Amino acid sequence: MIEFTMPALGADMDEGTLDEWLVKPGDAITRGQIVAVVETTKAAVEIECWHEGVVAELLVPVGQTVAVGTPLATLAESGETPRPHMAAPAAAPVAAPHPETPVAQRPTLAAPVGHRLWVSPVARRTAASLGVDLGAVTGTGPQGAITLIDVEHAAAAQHHAEPKPAAPVASSEPKSAAEKAKQRGAAMRASIAAAMGRSKREIPHYYLADEVILDTALGWLTEQNVNRPITERLLPAVLQLKAVALAAQRFTEFNGFWHDDGYQPAAGVHVGVAISLRGGGLVAPAIHDVNEKKLDELMSDLTDLVARARAGSLRSSEMSDPTITVTNLGDKGVDSVFGVIYPPQVALVGFGRPAQRVVVVDGGIRVATTVHASLAADHRASDGHRGALFLAEINRLLQQPQEL
Repeated sequence: MIEFTMPALGADMDEGTLDEWLVKPGDAITRGQIVAVVETTKAAVEIECWHEGVVAELLVPVGQTVAVGTPLATLAESGETPRPHMAAPAAAPVAAPHPETPVAQRPTLAAPVGHRLWVSPVARRTAASLGVDLGAVTGTGPQGAITLIDVEHAAAAQHHAEPKPAAPVASSEPKSAAEKAKQRGAAMRASIAAAMGRSKREIPHYYLADEVILDTALGWLTEQNVNRPITERLLPAVLQLKAVALAAQRFTEFNGFWHDDGYQPAAGVHVGVAISLRGGGLVAPAIHDVNEKKLDELMSDLTDLVARARAGSLRSSEMSDPTITVTNLGDKGVDSVFGVIYPPQVALVGFGRPAQRVVVVDGGIRVATTVHASLAADHRASDGHRGALFLAEINRLLQQPQEL
């Protein structure tokens, strides 16, 4: 029997709220399948299961907040007979409903007596926006929990039962949307503070910087983009991501994790991309295997990742897999950024604002477009000499964009 547990979706996550189950007991699941949605302080994250088997039992009801590492479900492996699923106490069996019976009225297992009714956060927010009374909704989730689908069905049934627009009714929710957003923002800031505080306490940072001339790279990008639709044009950011990934593949002491008083190099190069959220705060989900991707594919992945991060729809592997992080604050108008390493990673590369500056090239003075690249690294895993070579490799690769 396999235990599927609440994953750690970053160093700043201690617990998560189960938003929705996407599987049920008896379902066969494959490796990498999305099986649940978990609400964190930063986003609603789609949780992937990296085991194969048959769902034997769902251990945590929708709406419950549990610590990282808590078993969420059990899976029976191939050839294993699952233990009988222990269902919550229910009323006497009821005949299957007629197809025309409104979905919101269909019978289901009753919530255990003496227990509060579980409602997923998404379902609660949707019910408030649609004016649905949760007390009149029958939950179909584990232990009678009310899911988003239950609320939507109840709203549809209510619409058919009341064709005339009802008078506006004050929401039963104690907090407004603005207050909830403010509360969520405060929780996110607390999570970031905890992770960054831990980073500065535990990691002996050292910082290096280099000025990279971008004229060759920008000229090459212009040639590549001239016949492309606007939506398919390559941005300088993808060149930076690819250069960092290739350099990290060569200098492996910057691509991995510090665990149990020792450095563990990562098997792949999964670059975390620092993304600012519209409501404040940031996330740094991963683009997987950046060193192996072509620039067009990388540009598509980056666009998709930013859109989903700001919509609050990320996957668990994107949150837990970064092996090195890149932050780019050039669009904010700063020349340089010296970041804080995101534990248990050991390095972070930053890029500032590309700008025209006076430089000396081959003994002559000229104006060139340059960007300041910085490295924050863990002195337990590397030293300044190797860090300087790592930054120099990033610089070299950006001078040869056709090789990226």
